[in-house]
Amino acid sequence: MLRLLLPLAGLAELLRAANIPQRTFGIDYDCNCFVKDGHPFRYISGSIHYSRVPRYYWKDRLLKMKMAGLNAIQTYVPWNYHEPQMGVYDFSGDRDLEYFLQLASETGLLVILRAGPYICAEWDMGGLPAWLLEKESIVLRSSDSDYLTAVEKWMGVLLPKMKPHLYHNGGPIIMVQVENEYGSYFACDYDYLRSLLKIFRQHLGDEVVLFTTDGASQFHLKCGALQGLYATVDFAPGGNVTAAFLAQRSSEPTGPLVNSEFYTGWLDHWGHRHIVVPSETIAKTLNEILARGANVNLYMFIGGTNFAYWNGANMPYMSQPTSYDYDAPLSEAGDLTEKYFALREVIGMYNQLPEGLIPPTTSKFAYGRVRLQKVGTVVEVLDRLSPSGPVKSTYPLTFVQLKQYFGFVLYRTKLPKNCTEPTQLSSPFDGVHDRAYVSVDGVQQGVLERGKSLMINITGNAGANLDILVENMGRVNFGRFNNDFKGLVSNLTLDEDILVEWEIYPLNIDGTVNHFIHGYPDQPKRSVGNPQSYEAPAFYTGTLSIPGGIPDLPQDTYVKFPDWTKGQIWINGFNLGRYWPARGPQLTLFVPRNILVSSVPNNITVLELEHSPCSTQLCDIEFVDTPIINATTPYENDAPPLFVRDMWLSHL
Repeated sequence: MLRLLLPLAGLAELLRAANIPQRTFGIDYDCNCFVKDGHPFRYISGSIHYSRVPRYYWKDRLLKMKMAGLNAIQTYVPWNYHEPQMGVYDFSGDRDLEYFLQLASETGLLVILRAGPYICAEWDMGGLPAWLLEKESIVLRSSDSDYLTAVEKWMGVLLPKMKPHLYHNGGPIIMVQVENEYGSYFACDYDYLRSLLKIFRQHLGDEVVLFTTDGASQFHLKCGALQGLYATVDFAPGGNVTAAFLAQRSSEPTGPLVNSEFYTGWLDHWGHRHIVVPSETIAKTLNEILARGANVNLYMFIGGTNFAYWNGANMPYMSQPTSYDYDAPLSEAGDLTEKYFALREVIGMYNQLPEGLIPPTTSKFAYGRVRLQKVGTVVEVLDRLSPSGPVKSTYPLTFVQLKQYFGFVLYRTKLPKNCTEPTQLSSPFDGVHDRAYVSVDGVQQGVLERGKSLMINITGNAGANLDILVENMGRVNFGRFNNDFKGLVSNLTLDEDILVEWEIYPLNIDGTVNHFIHGYPDQPKRSVGNPQSYEAPAFYTGTLSIPGGIPDLPQDTYVKFPDWTKGQIWINGFNLGRYWPARGPQLTLFVPRNILVSSVPNNITVLELEHSPCSTQLCDIEFVDTPIINATTPYENDAPPLFVRDMWLSHL
């Protein structure tokens, strides 16, 4: 007997009478398979995150995935990417999800939509918007009434947009995932999952297959699975495929076998080596999965880039780099790799590979060195970065309390006493989230860093400005600590005295960066040739001119930071992301051609937070044609375990 998720019988009769082909997708529990348009169906899918690939390149990446033999793609919907402020929605440009779905359909790829509200994804706060934390006691990913109210409102915007794109409505979406790896979360709130099931059915109807994804163990499935949602698992290459699918069978005794996240690589962290997983290992396990007739999604097929501030972090606090290359079959820049062809060969044993040419790897161009010029420290241009002035508070306020969700905030107070001898400035409760650049009257003192450097010595006179520039390095995306408040989240002490009476400046750097591009007509006067003046966080600008007489320019490139330390870079106002060559492993940032222009010089703005080479060497950055994301780093300590998302169980 077939128990299928199909349209109403009356509608089916109307379609037959009109000779309109029926589009159906469901589960046949008797044949342990999916059924598409009345026939058994198995998907071989790959993950691509539209939020990590420029819209300009969506078609290229999708076509390369199709030519690898995939018949489906899987993508996450990051809530915070589309609702950056409460009630403010953005589905334009790089956020045009419906256009992405349309392109997938035109390419001949089905879509498995992972709609959240939580997605993990090594994305800031797992895709949850930071403004949820304005209610400090909120319990995320639970039936907490404030959280559910926000979820209902968001899903009331997102899901009606998705409904026309469901397979039975003529679109490419065959399945929709509810939540993500909920069995790894401490709350274990079945009422929450039931509420989500009700919301999704209300907006999408009863026909679409709704599913969950959890680690391949009964421990994870215990709180992650729910009746009415088809339970799938995820697991890595090199393991016991039979045991992993037996875990799924504990929740779904019949129905299709599904690995929703079969890892083709793994995530990186600043200060640790770049993870590489051999193609042979992945190909061997992929063959075992497909030989069982199972469905599989390769996570990731292309990783892409954490542009701007979108990277996530894990606990104990380790933030992820700008590159989300993931050692995937397609590189961060969409390049074909040896792994691509190795996995394509395995897929070709089970699916007929499409005829035609695979789109080639895009050309890269080394534009060479660009000279930058310092235009001012953060403190010197503070009135432009924070035009409304400071918020005054006895004790420090968090980013969320300031409604500043990303980037940087400057905290200022006066030294309450003379510190002619080195005096301890400390964060006794590890309250610097995440990295603080400390100066006294413009003289740099050192860096406080979450979980690593909780105390520095400072000097200065009573009444001097103590400036603490705090950087949000990305919110925790997995486990119980994704309610990750940023800024100074607890008091700082000088010796043992709590510092009070703060002036707090939210910095709108992204909104004003274009004003920095040509320098300042009224640049502050500074002493010339004082190396110390270059130590404070400062802005540098320059221009890149695309050479003429060479066809097909501009092309993709990579930007390198020789002898720079740590900071952020914008090109033509586009926030490319963080650089941190002092820590590695990533030394270059991917620059897609679509943000470059050939008609006029390209404007570059760099915010260097610690130390530039400009006082002693050439003040240059360099555009090269080869990425370096796997540099060894002397900083590295014990590497996080491979394929373990529950980094340390105490942090769940």
